[in-house]
Amino acid sequence: MKKYQQEYNTPYQLKFPIEIEKIIETTDPVYTFCEVIDHIDLNKYLTTEERRTGRPRYDEKTLLKVILFAFMENGYESLRKIEKLCKTDIRFMWLLQDEPPPSHMTIDNFMNNVLNGKIEEIFADINAYIFEQENVDMDHVYIDGTKITANANKYSWVWKKSCEKNRVKVFAKITELLSEINTRIAAFGVKFGVREEYAIEYLEQILKQYIQLCGFDPASAVRGRGHHKTPEQRYYDKLTSYIARLKKYAEHIKICGNERNSYSKTDHDATFMRMKKDYMGNDQLLPGYNIQFGVCDEYIAVYDVKQYASDMDCFKPLMEKFHRIYGKYPEYPVTDAGYGSFNNYLY
Repeated sequence: MKKYQQEYNTPYQLKFPIEIEKIIETTDPVYTFCEVIDHIDLNKYLTTEERRTGRPRYDEKTLLKVILFAFMENGYESLRKIEKLCKTDIRFMWLLQDEPPPSHMTIDNFMNNVLNGKIEEIFADINAYIFEQENVDMDHVYIDGTKITANANKYSWVWKKSCEKNRVKVFAKITELLSEINTRIAAFGVKFGVREEYAIEYLEQILKQYIQLCGFDPASAVRGRGHHKTPEQRYYDKLTSYIARLKKYAEHIKICGNERNSYSKTDHDATFMRMKKDYMGNDQLLPGYNIQFGVCDEYIAVYDVKQYASDMDCFKPLMEKFHRIYGKYPEYPVTDAGYGSFNNYLY
């Protein structure tokens, strides 16, 4: 009889040393990263309370190390990629210290619920330790910025000046409409006041009074082809549409605020501005942000994100943030000509 020998091994069996640290190069930046993080008291930024029921809480200090090192290595990293690195990269396995790799939802909940609002303070503490060890010169700050395109649609702009012009046109149409309504309700001895500008609350009050005077029921209004609208319904529909347009313009102007002239419908924080890379080649405005950095001895000392298209408006907020973090102003801020303005020189 033939004897069949079955082998229960493969040439691709997993082989790991007992200590992962032995196969990580001594010049790897993960050691320097851990040295800096371990000298910072992170407990004041993390959650200390324990939940009574459910699964045990993941070690938040380990989570913070994993997130910061992933962003340090790659600039930007997706949550699913961080989860994959914890399963495949030996440096992340060493950071986890025999803990199971976290899922992308665990990382997402930690970033949104714990780190949100505290990451700038952690950044300041890390800088304070590094600046003390390296004797960084805080008097000379080199400032520059760049514009980054927002994750918003290209053709979703809203212009504040256009809204203000259209609102003035609507005011003129409302004045004309109220004059016609006053002519029609003169028999009742009532006259609505005509103004240059109209508040939305004032127009809504006029609409209610008009319904009561004419006895018009909005529920009985006719719509569509083949129906004849009464004069009362026509006036009612026009005034209602004007009020809706004024509400829309007021909302647009409120979102823009006093410091910018545009925003994106799909990202209200983004402002339309010219980018350094013009992919279309037609000098088109795109939604984006103005990112500002202040560097001391090749270390990023301060950063800021603004909605201003010009660098001139970003100088004062960046210097005030520098003072808020380090308790002093830089003696020699160095910038290019894009920051030069009379107000900044006075400042």
